[in-house]
Amino acid sequence: MSVLACKGARLAIRLLGRGGTDLPGRVALKICPDLLRQLAKTVTTVIVTGTNGKTTTSRMIEQSFIDSGISYFANKSGANLISGITAEFAMHSTLGGKCTCPYAVIESDEAAFKLVSKYVQPKAVVVTNVFRDQLDRYGEVTHTLDNIRIGLKNCKGAVICLNADDSLSASLAQELDNRIIFYGVNTPIYKSRVEEVSDAPYCIRCKSEYVYDYVTYGHLGGYRCPKCGYSRPTPEIAVSEVLSSDTECSRIVLDCGEKTYETTVNLPGGYNIYNACSAMAAGRAMGLSEPVVAESLSKFSCGFGRMEKFEIDGKSLRMILIKNPAGCNQVLNFLTDATEPFLFVACLNDRAFDGKDVSWIWDVDFEQIPAMGELLSGVIVSGDRAEDMATRFKYAGLPAEKLRVIKDYGELCKACLAQDKPVFIMPTYTAMLELRTTISKNYGFKNFWE
Repeated sequence: MSVLACKGARLAIRLLGRGGTDLPGRVALKICPDLLRQLAKTVTTVIVTGTNGKTTTSRMIEQSFIDSGISYFANKSGANLISGITAEFAMHSTLGGKCTCPYAVIESDEAAFKLVSKYVQPKAVVVTNVFRDQLDRYGEVTHTLDNIRIGLKNCKGAVICLNADDSLSASLAQELDNRIIFYGVNTPIYKSRVEEVSDAPYCIRCKSEYVYDYVTYGHLGGYRCPKCGYSRPTPEIAVSEVLSSDTECSRIVLDCGEKTYETTVNLPGGYNIYNACSAMAAGRAMGLSEPVVAESLSKFSCGFGRMEKFEIDGKSLRMILIKNPAGCNQVLNFLTDATEPFLFVACLNDRAFDGKDVSWIWDVDFEQIPAMGELLSGVIVSGDRAEDMATRFKYAGLPAEKLRVIKDYGELCKACLAQDKPVFIMPTYTAMLELRTTISKNYGFKNFWE
């Protein structure tokens, strides 16, 4: 009955032109609270959790499954709470409760992971990183880390892939009996980096300040504590060299034990180099062919809004979801690779899924935007809190004549397409959904759930 209700609810919502990614799962769970456990017990699952990079890492793993000939399903829409995850399992099951695919790639919200892991017993779990994010919802980074710790302890027998460069998530290994695969980046990613506030400057064991041999971004890098000796573990899967990086892709060298693979990451940005490394670790955890996984990194499609590119009337628009200082600063690092003038758009909302507290924008090095000089053709701000973002750019030193406020997304799209330069759009989550819906309706692109 619950599976039937879920399928019926999604059909009805889709007929209304909406996503139906969450509500059908809530309906199903009202009828059968234990539904997810029943549906997941015959499915070999990979769970991806952490603060940043969950969706992109999941898409990379999906491509490795496709190239390996594995039949799977995934919560592609990004509905990563227990209701959304339950909906995807139900939609891929018969009315008798048997899943029609033997594998699943599931992205889980880091706060929801401790609950999801009670019902889904994965073969592998990937933890991307732990950063400060939506303080009104998650609290400080230690609270997020605790949620992930509880979830991992529920995953008996799973292979756990941890980011060696993140002193927070790497520390989880000492509390687990699971097989651990550490992954990381053995070299600096950027020639120069924006100014950042570290979310973990002090040793998680003794509270002394870390010493870094190098920093990739945020608090990630080659950390070590001079007092107690806690330090970055040696990664089993590592990026040993960044051969090139531009606004379209990155070429990297991956060291996987005795084997080395040179591959292209089909998205720009240093953070996507980390995502590629974590996907490679997941492939090892699942027993996939490493040459196949390495090759798949050059072919995957990005998740909606995650470095997603739209070509409209010969104009290029790239949408880059942001939600916290660490991710936002990496967008700015990415823009420093630009070689031609561009228009920058920032869309800031403060709804429940964005985080009500938008004070984090003052921890972002937006001073880098006006510093780009002639490369910056202008800035447009939009969203519910457009005026707050405009104020932030004013204090960053942006000349008033280069700044516009456009709240209507239809008008915003027209303004972006009225000029002949590339456009980089940086929205928060709900702003991204609304703007992307406008683009889909007006210019013929797929809906986000497709």
